Amino acid sequence: MTDLSIGRHVAEDPAAPERPATTDINPTAVVGAEILIEQLHKFYADVTVLEDLDLHIQPGEFLAIVGRSGCGKSTLLRLIADLEQPSYGEIKFKSARHIREGITSDDIRVMFQDPRLLPWRSIEQNVQLGLAKEHQGNASALLEKVGLKEKAGLWPSQLSGGQRQRTALARALSHKPRILLLDEPLGALDALTRLDMQSLIEKLWHEQGFTAILVTHDVSEAVQLADRIILLDKGHIAKQFKVDLPRPRKKDYAFSELEQQVLNAVLAT
Repeated sequence: MTDLSIGRHVAEDPAAPERPATTDINPTAVVGAEILIEQLHKFYADVTVLEDLDLHIQPGEFLAIVGRSGCGKSTLLRLIADLEQPSYGEIKFKSARHIREGITSDDIRVMFQDPRLLPWRSIEQNVQLGLAKEHQGNASALLEKVGLKEKAGLWPSQLSGGQRQRTALARALSHKPRILLLDEPLGALDALTRLDMQSLIEKLWHEQGFTAILVTHDVSEAVQLADRIILLDKGHIAKQFKVDLPRPRKKDYAFSELEQQVLNAVLAT
């Protein structure tokens, strides 16, 4: 076993179960990590944010987390990212098949609503951050994938909000993570740019097979992207929804029906 944090995040190597049948990705291409969360608690002074939470996320799964503000969504993401430590409980990572063993900090990347680009570095230099010198050439290929190859030499201030988020996505994927954590990354974008970014994230997830966890207030976005949706309420998982819809998803009757079910559940909390 490889301890990834202060006794709370534990990486293990047994063979992981099959991917959920709700996705199209060939299981042999999956590089995502399996995540097992057991009896997770998080307290801040006398405030309980997460309480006795158990969750199993399969390798390569796309999970969305919804719920009202303050329900613990972003806290859960920060705990998985090892940006904070649990008050009690464990978060375990298991290697998927056909990949190297063990999980390192480079295997987990986070994309926030604020792209957090360094203003004194070019777009390409931002994507290269943290990469070994021999791998920095990968930045150009990633910028091409996100449609920014011609913008590589520009400064972040010269890009639109959507372009800055595309840069942040390329930077997150430059390390070839097994787990990509998305904390409301599209919340500040206009509607059309948001739809474009949803399609791009889904395309890259499909190609690379990482495990994705999306925190969002947008129920439609959750249904559009996820294999499964969990609803958090007062630090607990109140409900789970399997998104058994073919990809690419069309906003037809089945989509709208599930969207309304999830929305009604959120409003009932």
